[in-house]
Amino acid sequence: MDEVLGQVLRSAVRERLDVLSELADHADATSLLSVARSELPRLTAGWRALLTAHEADEKGNCPECSGRRRPTKAPCTVWESAYEHLVAGALAPRPARHLRPAHALQPATPVP
Repeated sequence: MDEVLGQVLRSAVRERLDVLSELADHADATSLLSVARSELPRLTAGWRALLTAHEADEKGNCPECSGRRRPTKAPCTVWESAYEHLVAGALAPRPARHLRPAHALQPATPVP
C-alpha cells in the first residue's frame, strides 16, 4: 500500500510541476501574474518546510539524511539543491524552449 501511495504522491507532484512550468512558458502576462501570486507563497512555504527538516543538528549533521551508522554532514544534498535552484540557478539564463530536453516538453494537463 505504501508503494502505491508513494507513486500517487510522486505523480501528483510531478504533474503539478509540469502544469506550473507550462504556465510559466506559455501564459499571458495577466494569467502569469495571477498564478505567481497564488503559487509563489505555496512554493516558498514548501521550500522553507523542507529546509527546516534538513537543518543541521547540534553535531552539524542533517537529521533527515543521516543514518544511524553513517551521519551526513550539513549542508546535505537538499540544501545544495536549494542553493543551486534558488540562488545560483536564478542567476543563469534559462535555456530556450527548443534547447530543452524532449522529456521537459511534455504537454501539461489543466489545473483542477
